[in-house]
Amino acid sequence: CANHTNMRMEQSHAHRTEEMDVERLLVRRGQPFSLALQCHTTLSPKHKLAMILHLGKEGEVVVKVLDARAGRDKWWFRQQGAQSEVLLTIHSPADAPVGLYSVTVLLLSPDGHILEKTTPETFYLLFNPWCKADSVYLPDEELLEEYILNENGLLYQGSWDQISSLPWNFGQFEQDVVDICFEILDNSPAALTNPEMDTANRADPVYVSRTITAMVNANDDLGVVSGRWDGKYDDGVPPTRWTGSVPILRRWSEAGAQRVRYGQCWVFSGVACTILRCLGIPTRPVTNYSSAHDTDGNLNVDYLYDEQLESVSEGRKDMIWNYHCWVESWMDREDLPKGYDGWQALDPTPQERSDGVYCCGPCPVKAVRDGDVGMKYDAAFVFSEVNADLVTWIVYPDGQRSQVSLNQNTVGQNISTKSVYGDYREDITKHYKYPEGSVKEREVYEKAGRRVTQPNGAPGQLELKIKHAQAVLGTDFDVIVEVHNVGGEDTPAQLTVTSNAVTYNSLHRGECHRKTASLTVPAQKAHKEVLRLRYEHYGACVSEHNLIRVTALLQVSGQPEVVLQEVNIQLSMPQLHVKVVGDAVVSRKLIAHISFTNPLPITLRGGVFTVEGAGLTAAREIQAPDDIGPGQEVKVKLSFKPTRAGLRKLMVDFDADRIRDVKGIATLIVRNKFPPDVTLGI
Repeated sequence: CANHTNMRMEQSHAHRTEEMDVERLLVRRGQPFSLALQCHTTLSPKHKLAMILHLGKEGEVVVKVLDARAGRDKWWFRQQGAQSEVLLTIHSPADAPVGLYSVTVLLLSPDGHILEKTTPETFYLLFNPWCKADSVYLPDEELLEEYILNENGLLYQGSWDQISSLPWNFGQFEQDVVDICFEILDNSPAALTNPEMDTANRADPVYVSRTITAMVNANDDLGVVSGRWDGKYDDGVPPTRWTGSVPILRRWSEAGAQRVRYGQCWVFSGVACTILRCLGIPTRPVTNYSSAHDTDGNLNVDYLYDEQLESVSEGRKDMIWNYHCWVESWMDREDLPKGYDGWQALDPTPQERSDGVYCCGPCPVKAVRDGDVGMKYDAAFVFSEVNADLVTWIVYPDGQRSQVSLNQNTVGQNISTKSVYGDYREDITKHYKYPEGSVKEREVYEKAGRRVTQPNGAPGQLELKIKHAQAVLGTDFDVIVEVHNVGGEDTPAQLTVTSNAVTYNSLHRGECHRKTASLTVPAQKAHKEVLRLRYEHYGACVSEHNLIRVTALLQVSGQPEVVLQEVNIQLSMPQLHVKVVGDAVVSRKLIAHISFTNPLPITLRGGVFTVEGAGLTAAREIQAPDDIGPGQEVKVKLSFKPTRAGLRKLMVDFDADRIRDVKGIATLIVRNKFPPDVTLGI
């Protein structure tokens, strides 16, 4: 062989990595792949070939590849000569650590001396959900098409009774993304303090996925995204502006592992989904509606009010988020007793510490459903997110508190993910809990160690309902609170109704309206109270999530019980219109026409459009040319050249000073080249 022997990498379609836009070889573990060794002379039968692998940032882990068929747990290779080439077929174990390997081939003399060696070549080894022996094996091609190979998806937002979907560009096969994913692992505290042990642990998807949930948020380490929920985003990008994960990952990497500002739960889950799919772990984003954040671990959400029905919850208070996003990844749990394999919940949003670090999971979804709250990791926390009771207390001046209402059906509704069969919602609530109120659900509830608390006294005679028509951002609308008396006698009561601008995770941005009324409700009749919410009141304080929370508290005169009802009114948003003109062919220019009409009765300033799409264009920003008056339309256009064929989605976001998070999407099928001209002969 020549001194500087070349190895030509044979990248196989069989490894399902041909979409990854990198120069290097990408292969999946437990599946053979080939290298071609080019020789200037024919190899003598007396000479032997040997192969050495190095893994780790400094190549600290060395693997000798055996030159004969070995068991499943060993690296081995076989060789076939063909003229001036030798084809080397390498077999990796299905439990080898994932990472960037470098391979060197040695030419040995009959007595074992090194005569020549090739310059090292590198390849990435990924998890392999197509391989039966891999602990992420998922035996369903349709699921793998979605949970590994689909670069576009939907994240669900809104509220349980008004669900909205947000298109998201995962882009796990975009250029450099695989390098950035391993760069994130290399920057974890474990990798920086003990790289050899960390490298060995990367064989285990439980370890890798837990590391990723810690590293997607920047709370303890050199993590990717900094979370912020207070509406002050001037020194970064508002969380609502992102349309996908790739610009976030590139920004983090290009700045030398500097945190990217800012994210909220759907951003954290979108970025985690990209990384885990890229590494080869089947992953899907999940949204839980009316999601509990239990800060004290008592598996309840406690709302505290004083005798005037003013909220007195302070500090780190329990909350119910309108929705909360996390991801699920598919893997075996060899670290747990039998029966906990399959979907594992992983939550990269920093909420509570787990083993001292802001991460959560992997937690077997089955453990949550069955109330096995001692199961690692973080089963009690996830259990309360989907299953906590809402308990209302009145706190008296001496600090004593009395429980005045209990709601067991509020938390954990319509748990959602995108269907593998198209752009519609699949409800997976049944994976997390038995039907509310069923015997099985009550058994699980007690097994989880929860006090089954009941409110004092018999059920009250007064019931509360809150109704509203579809509310549109920028308009005035009515909310109707109905008090029904189901008893046999007229009943006096005190009603307090408040409306607040809130974020999706229950932070108050300002009170819009408050109304108190003393009323007597006749037996078997209803009293209606109308609250008119005007844009001039809510417009100045409404959050970027466009949510108004109406809370009604009813106290029966002379009785300890309080009836609490709460609704989250999602103000509906206008749409962006996106139209793509031209033939969608790789490397051929297309024009996107984007238009938006201001729905508000005020002028919008500082408008900016953000556009991106996997295989279409990297993220770009276009400033709106002018201020946009009430009812005025703004139009911009953008040219781009698709880089990859297939079904592609162009995501567009519009943000301005008084309206954020307006989304639009265009779907197109990109071909590799024009079909040949068709000529008709006679």
